[in-house]
Amino acid sequence: MPVPKRRHSKSRGRKRRTHWKLEAPALSICPHCHEPKQPHRVCPNCGFYGDEEVIMVEQKKK
Repeated sequence: MPVPKRRHSKSRGRKRRTHWKLEAPALSICPHCHEPKQPHRVCPNCGFYGDEEVIMVEQKKK
């Protein structure tokens, strides 16, 4: 296997890693409870996917 002839500087390695960053997940509004949720997933607040209730979610006590 080839081996690097010289060591890369810290700045060169850091320039390469500038694109290694997290992105915030995309969010959409639930049509049933109007809370933010990830698109194409069951709403964690109400348990609906579109117009159907897919899972039963316990009501949170406020």
